[in-house]
Amino acid sequence: MKGIKAVFNKLLLLLLITVLGASCVSREKIVYFQDLEQQKALMDSIQNTFKIQPNDLLNIVVSAYDLEAVRPFNLISETRPTTGYAGLASGTAQQQNYLTAEDGTIDFPVLGRIKVAGLSRTELSEMLVQRISEYVKDPIVTIRIVNFKVSVLGEVARPGTYNVEGERLTLPEALGLAGDMTIFGRRDNVLVIRDNGGSKEYKYLDFRDSDVLNSDFYYLQQNDVVYVEPNNAQIQSSSFNRNTSIYISVASLLLSVLVIIFR
Repeated sequence: MKGIKAVFNKLLLLLLITVLGASCVSREKIVYFQDLEQQKALMDSIQNTFKIQPNDLLNIVVSAYDLEAVRPFNLISETRPTTGYAGLASGTAQQQNYLTAEDGTIDFPVLGRIKVAGLSRTELSEMLVQRISEYVKDPIVTIRIVNFKVSVLGEVARPGTYNVEGERLTLPEALGLAGDMTIFGRRDNVLVIRDNGGSKEYKYLDFRDSDVLNSDFYYLQQNDVVYVEPNNAQIQSSSFNRNTSIYISVASLLLSVLVIIFR
């Protein structure tokens, strides 16, 4: 009887050690940007290197003091006026967007076909101002990306594709949209996949290291894909039955009961 009791006590002790060991995770495996102070001097130099790509949808508005002078440079769709209440004529005008073609060009009013892919929003704005200045005095060009989106997949709370206003989005902000990484996501191996002019680029980033702030992939670009890899515990658990945790709990309870009986 004493031998059986000793065996059960050892099994119970082993089970407790296993549970406690599995629940202990070091700070170094979880916390983001652990050496942030060391990177403080470099953070101010981070820049958004977003470039326009094929299939980007651009909203371009040209304005000036003389609005009639810049009217030909704005892509506006107008409906024919109709007679409405009390005989008043009404119509609508809507600013249209430019879809960047596969060759990286758009068809711009008056100026014709122009190359926009590979330019930043600022560079394109400066180029248009220069060319429109040949026709209009002191034009102002405002450009906005209207279909900017990224996909966040893997071990995050809400995986999916997210549309973003504007074109400035950091990697932490994208993870925030997806509800952040789950506890099962690998902080040291976050993958960013980028389509750069028809060629695929990718980078694995360690979120525990603040040097990620200086990466070219810190600022996401149009159609970037972020993938958070599951850790080993999650991968191993996927091979078990969904009810494994229930079975372990029941076995633990039975073991405790047997220890009490044979005590």
